[in-house]
Amino acid sequence: MNLDHLRVQIDSLDSEIVRLLNERINVVLEIGEEKKKAGAEVYVPSRERAVFDKIRSLNSGPLPDEAAHAIYREIMSAALALETEMKIAYLGPEATFTHQAARNKFGVSVDYIATSTIGEVFDCVQNRSADYGVVPVENSTEGAVTHTFDQFATTPLKICAEAYLPISLTLLSDQPSNEVNLIFSKQEVFGQCRSWLTANMPNVKLSPVESTTKAVKLALETPGAAAIASVMASDMYDVDVLAENIQDMQGNTTRFLIIGQEYSAPTGCDKTSIVFGVKHKVGALYDALSVFKTDNINMTKIESRPSRNKAWEYYFFVDIDGHVEQPEVKRALDELQEHCTLMTILGSYPKAEI
Repeated sequence: MNLDHLRVQIDSLDSEIVRLLNERINVVLEIGEEKKKAGAEVYVPSRERAVFDKIRSLNSGPLPDEAAHAIYREIMSAALALETEMKIAYLGPEATFTHQAARNKFGVSVDYIATSTIGEVFDCVQNRSADYGVVPVENSTEGAVTHTFDQFATTPLKICAEAYLPISLTLLSDQPSNEVNLIFSKQEVFGQCRSWLTANMPNVKLSPVESTTKAVKLALETPGAAAIASVMASDMYDVDVLAENIQDMQGNTTRFLIIGQEYSAPTGCDKTSIVFGVKHKVGALYDALSVFKTDNINMTKIESRPSRNKAWEYYFFVDIDGHVEQPEVKRALDELQEHCTLMTILGSYPKAEI
């Protein structure tokens, strides 16, 4: 076959792909109408998980699974945008890692609302100026994002999905590295690349700011300054990359939660998050947590936060394997409630791939 003939084949395949994509969108719009009649949520994490799993099982290559996932992410993003004017609130500004995680989860076709605090993300979803929110909850190097846990202690919102984002930190500046005497970034980011900075920039002043995006803007305005941020920020603000992958741990990953009005239906591979408080007595927490061992349920995370109602009392945030609709999970949570002064199910949702 010559090149011209192969290009004719490509043109024919493209015509068929476009036709089928529009046919798929028309079916999605019909589904959207049925959801509206039933008052159901437009975004369904359990169905999203099923679609991605199906695509992976159908894909026999040579297209990599990651590429197929990315393509279908944008197909579904376009469909969501046509079904409704979907708005996603996130901890901004643009080009932060939370923005990147939100884009990875919902694609480029929906609308995004940047907020300046985690609390504002919750407010946007609660007052329905946004359909969903994306907030960081923990980093594999620096640990928990306590502001997110504190918000969950007082909100009726639910966790409906989660996402993991590998954090690749980049040194950005429009000046040569040997002229840099000041670096802007978030305090947590400095912690994630402490060894690299000690080895490569030992005498450079570090200036913490509230976001990596603000760090880039300040670096562009300040002589002799650089910023540590994402490659996405480099593209968005047209600033040079001086060094890539400067994080101390190459597996550095941040977990994000997607919050909405309802939690997800079971998929068979789920996680449930709860918050509870126990009586102030000897063995109270041990007795509460023992229900998970009794019912053979794996607890994957526990985090404590001070109660805002009384000094020296704490709430406990726990993740367990399974969905609240599974009999053994429901039984364990019913048993847990007997040991608690309060207990709230924050959400059951599909496990994200790490």
